[in-house]
Amino acid sequence: MHAEGACKEALTNSLNSILLEGNLTRDPESKTLATGTQVCNFSIASDRFYRQNESTEKEVSYFDVEAWARLGLACSQNLKKGRGVRVVGRLKQDRWQDPEGKARSRVLIVAEHVEFKPIKQPAPVPEGAEGEEPAEEAVAAVF
Repeated sequence: MHAEGACKEALTNSLNSILLEGNLTRDPESKTLATGTQVCNFSIASDRFYRQNESTEKEVSYFDVEAWARLGLACSQNLKKGRGVRVVGRLKQDRWQDPEGKARSRVLIVAEHVEFKPIKQPAPVPEGAEGEEPAEEAVAAVF
């Protein structure tokens, strides 16, 4: 194989894709980097139900999500603790050494697409009483 073919082969990505649904466990944290790029970090809890013996069991998993640029800005403006989301993205592993020199790592999700689930509508208000604003519709953010 000549050099050009080897270079093309080296640039081929392996499959790294994830789809998750869950609810935010806390309000998102957003910041603007020195370069002007927006980054938004949030965590979601995702439930899994399964049968064990004669009962239904619940398993909860927690995931850290990172959204960049315009997607990060949209997430920081629309997400709050408890809101449901669907995230499509890729897994990323960060590696570093702690102050004691021990190797550390964590896996997070870099969002490429985020759908904001509808906000749950409050109970109906009797006629003539001051009402809440209607519930938002689901919105997808892809940039």
